[in-house]
This record gives sequence, structure tokens and C-alpha cells, in this order.
Amino acid sequence: MRGLVVRWVVTAFALWLTSQLVSGIELHGAGAVFIAALVLGVLNACLRPLVLFFTLPINLLTLGLFTLVVNGLMLWLTSGVVRGFEVHGFWSAVGGALLLSLISFVLNVFVSDSGRIEYIYVERIEH
Repeated sequence: MRGLVVRWVVTAFALWLTSQLVSGIELHGAGAVFIAALVLGVLNACLRPLVLFFTLPINLLTLGLFTLVVNGLMLWLTSGVVRGFEVHGFWSAVGGALLLSLISFVLNVFVSDSGRIEYIYVERIEH
């Protein structure tokens, strides 16, 4: 349970950072950030697999690039559900989804399944 909450907070932070970097994405208030992260997580868990299944032929033709459009669609759907979260335009949605994925990936590298923050240790090699 702790891991789920930590990942939710990480996603909320990534969503906030994305809204700061992409001009077509706006968040109004901390509550909207956390609710949008929750709704996005639910949509990605429930609806995204179905959409990916039904768009499999076009996804194969584009060598997986259509997944970016599906991710943008999930972000746009989230903005339709959550008050205080707005995505203006197709390219803002696709670019925001790409940036959100990258930021979330980098941040989640440091979070274990139990929700603990993991540090990467680098050993110094002596010659």
C-alpha cells in the first residue's frame, strides 16, 4: 500500500512538472494535481489496455509510435474528467504525455515496490 501511495505522489509531481514545462497543459491547485494523477492512473490501468488492443493494427504499422497518441488521449481524457486540469490541443496532449512518461520513469527508478526510496551506489574502481 505504501508503494502505491509513493508512486501516486511521484506521478503527481511529474504531472505538475509537466504542466510547468508544456505551455498547453494547466493545473490549478494542489488538489487538482493529486486528483488528476489518480484519475490518470485509473484510466491507464483500465482503459488504456483496451484502446491499445483495438488500435494494435495501426500501432504495428507505425512501429509503436501510435502509442504516443494513445498516451496523449489518456491525458486528454483526464483533463475532461478533472476540474482544474486542462489540456489545450492535440500536440500539447501528445508532448505532455511523452514528457510525463519520461519524468515518471526517471523518478520511479528510485522507488522500490515497497515504496522505499532506493539509492544507486556507484563503486569507484581503482587502477
